[in-house]
Amino acid sequence: MLLQDSQSQASPLSESQADLQTGRIENDDCRLEANPTRSRKRERFAPSVPQCLADTGLASSTVEQLVLKLLYFKGDTMGNELARATGLRFSLIEEMIDSFKFQQLVQVKSSLGYGPVSAVLSLTERGRSIARDYLDVNQYVGPAPVPIAQYCAAVQAQRMPAVWLTRERLAKVYSHMVVTNAMLDQIGPAIASSKSLLIYGQPGNGKTYIAEALSNIEASHIYIPYALEAQGNIIQLYDPIYHQLVRTEDQGLNTELPYDERWARCRRPFIASGGELSLSMLDLSYNAVSKIYDAPFQLKANNGIYLIDDFGRQKATSTEILNRWIVPMERRIDYLSFSNGGKMTVPFETFLLFSTNLTPDKLGDEAFLRRIQYKMLLRSPAEEEFRMIFCHFCEAQGLAAPRELVDAFISKHYLNTGKRFRRCHPRDVISQTIDYINFQRLPYELTEELLDQAFASCFLPETELTEA
Repeated sequence: MLLQDSQSQASPLSESQADLQTGRIENDDCRLEANPTRSRKRERFAPSVPQCLADTGLASSTVEQLVLKLLYFKGDTMGNELARATGLRFSLIEEMIDSFKFQQLVQVKSSLGYGPVSAVLSLTERGRSIARDYLDVNQYVGPAPVPIAQYCAAVQAQRMPAVWLTRERLAKVYSHMVVTNAMLDQIGPAIASSKSLLIYGQPGNGKTYIAEALSNIEASHIYIPYALEAQGNIIQLYDPIYHQLVRTEDQGLNTELPYDERWARCRRPFIASGGELSLSMLDLSYNAVSKIYDAPFQLKANNGIYLIDDFGRQKATSTEILNRWIVPMERRIDYLSFSNGGKMTVPFETFLLFSTNLTPDKLGDEAFLRRIQYKMLLRSPAEEEFRMIFCHFCEAQGLAAPRELVDAFISKHYLNTGKRFRRCHPRDVISQTIDYINFQRLPYELTEELLDQAFASCFLPETELTEA
């Protein structure tokens, strides 16, 4: 059965659509298969292959228009290739192709001798004229869209269960970094519950670095429609910039599909936006030329993570952004608007992650900040943690870091001057030290003189900073 959340809402499905979407669902994303000899983690959901056109949830006219538009752009195309371009089995479009032949819209140019699936098809002049009329409606020519109702059910089915994240799995994400158990204890519950998290603190302490590392968290793959259909509109959802495909083997002439190929099998998305974010980017974007909508960031990030970096420095104010998401963050549903004034309801199943250098009181009042469930102050590292970061980065660069040399560096430039530790300082200083070594053709080792030179290049003296 589908995994539902008491606060989540999805559009109702017909019985055939529900059967389609409940193809393969597991109850626990991190639980292994019952057979102990098989250690592969199973996906919690996979869209079943439609057995008839009605299973797609689309009107036959929608598929017919898509087939003619594909032939218009592709030219001579083999039947099997045409079916794969729509993401459907050839048997689902075979009857309409025969109808096109009868209406003299499509002609057979040649055949490989394997039946209709291997026939090379092309449009007649009459067919090209009708295809141009369809292109005036919209210019979408990708895999057949998925109705919004089926998408809503799939998003709910691919939610992570409450017990999916363990400390070991989270620690693995940060194995290349120096993090404390206290940090893991603060980050872990927020991610596991898919509730929002605000990371704030002084610049240079790795807030963005810590947030972006979550893109490597181990989790099951998900299925994302290439496009959605709602109220007669096409919404482009799959985005190759943000969605990383997980390839399957080429089927060749085999018409048996492993899953409904109107969906892309991807890693769970991690999407980040910074100061360029505006309110218009959080709603459907209409292309007046192609007459296709592009999905907003939060819709593309469903079943994944959406990072708003430098929160409070966007084109829209932090208050405007939180106002926009008051209902989605509480009810896990969002409302998107079409250019004609219509609206559609979509799931809001993305983990919102905010990162900022500003103090929370500068972002909004207590009522607004309460919408963000978890807050974490990323403090500057203590001396021992700073030392560990320094040595860890040296090790990653293949440099020896003698204890006495590191202690002398810390005493001279931090303890004796009162300069605050920052997590980015070891990386910055050591990187510049390596630059000096390479430029001056010196032995690949740290010295006090090189560290002093790199430090002076990284940071202005406090007196000069004050005068400036």
